[in-house]
Order: sequence, then structure tokens, then C-alpha cells
Amino acid sequence: MKLEHALPLPGGATPPSAPNISFFEFWPDWAFYTPVVAHWLLCAIRYRGALLPTAANPRITSGGLCGESKCAILDQVEGSARALIAPYGAITTDPRDPAADLPAAEAAMAAAGITYPVVVKPDIGCNGTGVRLIQDAPALAAYFAAFPRSAGVVVQEFVADPGEAGIFYIRAPGEPVGRISSVTLKHPATVTGDGVRSLRTLITADPRHGRLSWLYFPHLGARLDTVPALGERVPLVFVGNHCKGSVFENGAHLVTPALTAAIERLARALPDFHFGRFDLRYANAASLARGEAFRVIEINGAGSEATHVWDPATRLVDAWRAQFEHYGAAFRIGAANRARGARPTGLLELWRLWRTQKRLMAAYPAHD
Repeated sequence: MKLEHALPLPGGATPPSAPNISFFEFWPDWAFYTPVVAHWLLCAIRYRGALLPTAANPRITSGGLCGESKCAILDQVEGSARALIAPYGAITTDPRDPAADLPAAEAAMAAAGITYPVVVKPDIGCNGTGVRLIQDAPALAAYFAAFPRSAGVVVQEFVADPGEAGIFYIRAPGEPVGRISSVTLKHPATVTGDGVRSLRTLITADPRHGRLSWLYFPHLGARLDTVPALGERVPLVFVGNHCKGSVFENGAHLVTPALTAAIERLARALPDFHFGRFDLRYANAASLARGEAFRVIEINGAGSEATHVWDPATRLVDAWRAQFEHYGAAFRIGAANRARGARPTGLLELWRLWRTQKRLMAAYPAHD
């Protein structure tokens, strides 16, 4: 079995060869992020404020560091750029009656012009937790039955385009134009059936997926003992998130003046947006390089990463360098916005937001 790269590159080229898994790709958080935390503390001393990144995007709760509402960010997109956002609706689950959630969600879908299948996700959360592709009303009702009460849910159009990417944008206050600092192409982990072996065996035999079976097995459940047909491609994960098992590829080769201009127009449609990542789906890599045929599914602020660092071919020193560059930029932008009158989020408020997010994420249904 081999890793399936479903996304064509410009000119029909195949993805570059890369190591199976980099030696640091799945290190414990403390091992990878200890130098990043040290760099954060040095920036806090230099710029006189440990929480300055929360002022990087003054119109977003905590600058997007944690506890922010996905819908509240998307709602801010103005003008013609709204056509680039995949349509969505939102509800808050009924505090007493899960049966009331489905009618409310379908009313929100109708208002947004959305039909099944849909993608549902928590309004507050990260790392793909609780994200599912829902095919019909019974599945949506079951999702709500497992969802915490009085919590926000986003119901979004399923964009069937095969490509998914994360594009990081940085613009210092006062700069006429920003820049794309990172592009990540997100490949859902996939195996191909041979008509003989079970899904469990196919995963175990794969050079990469077998080493990450602990990521895939819990949510595949009873499907693990089924036998995929000869040639059948089976996605192991739906969410485009590295920590959930998707394979990330550095897409810096796709940064062109056309793509930069398209992302600049989108970023400028968000008031006071200076630092963050646009997650989007696209038709093919060539059209993305032209800045065409993409739909935005999520916008993330100061808490987002330049996720190209999780490409297995990335060297550890380059991964750390990218982290330092991005968080350093967040501090510089936050300091500039502070000088313009923006106030960073206070420590107690940030603690409250983090605790709320952590509590909700522990209660969300499993992801696809």
C-alpha cells in the first residue's frame, strides 16, 4: 500500500518524494514547543507584554489566540469577498431539548441556501475536534444528541473540491500590502483496497499509516474489519488536521503574485485583520496558484500555526525558525496595534477563554 496524494500539482507533476515521517513530526508537545515557549518569553520581555499577540487582530476575541467564535470571524468578511466564503449557518444547542436542534439547524441551512451533505463543527474549538461530514437529517440529529448543551455549532456547505490548503497571511499595521508566509497542502490519509485484506490490515501494512494507527483506529470503529474492494480508495480521516492524521505538504511553490493578490483582497475584507491563516478548499493546484476557484471554510487568528512545518521533509531547525518568525511577527503587530490604542486581552480573561474552550472540546463528539 502507498500514500495517496490526491491533489495534482501545476502542470500535472507528482508530489515531491519525502520521508515517511520526520523524526520530530509526532514528538510530545513539550519536546517540540519548549524552544517556542522560550522564544515567546523573550518576545514578551522585548516588547513589554506577554499577551501582545492577542492584539494582533483587534476585532477578533483574544486576537484569535483561543476561545474565539468561528462564525464571529466569518461574519466580519465584507463586500464581494463574502462570495469566497463557503455558506454557513449557526445555532446554539438547546439547553434542555436536543430534539429542538435539528429543526433550528435546518432552518439555518435553508436561510444560507445549504442542503445535505453538510460539514458540522463546533463554533469554539481547534485541531479538527468534533468536525464531521453529515449526509442526512438522522445523522445530524445524532450529532446534536451527542453535543454539549448551550454550545455553538456551525453548519457549513460541504465544498466537494478535492484540494484543501492553509494559507498564512501577515501584514504589519500601516503596510500597504501583506504577504503569504506559508502555504500548506493538506492530503487526507488514504489506503487502496486489494479485495483481500481488511482495512485494519491495510493501515497496519502501510509504511506511514501503520506508524499512526493509534490516530485512525479509534474513529474508524467497526469499519476496520471490513474488506475494501480492489482499487477502492478509503480515506482514513476527513478533517484536514495534522494531529488527526492528515498528511501535510509544504506548498510554497504555489505562491504567485496572483495568489498573493487574491489573499490580500480577502484579508482586507476583514476589518483590522493582520495575522492568521485562511483554510480553504480548491479545485486544483494550478487554479490555486492563479488565485482562482477556491472557497474559504475557516479563518484563524493569532492561535493558528504555519502548518507547513509538519511536512515530513521539513528539517527541525527550519520548523523552529518558522515558528519563531511567525510568533515574532505576532508580537510586533500586537505592539504596533497597542501603540494605536488596541488593548491586549487580560490574563484572567484569556484564562477564562482557555478554560471554556478546553471544557467544550472535552465534551464534543468524535471527529470524522
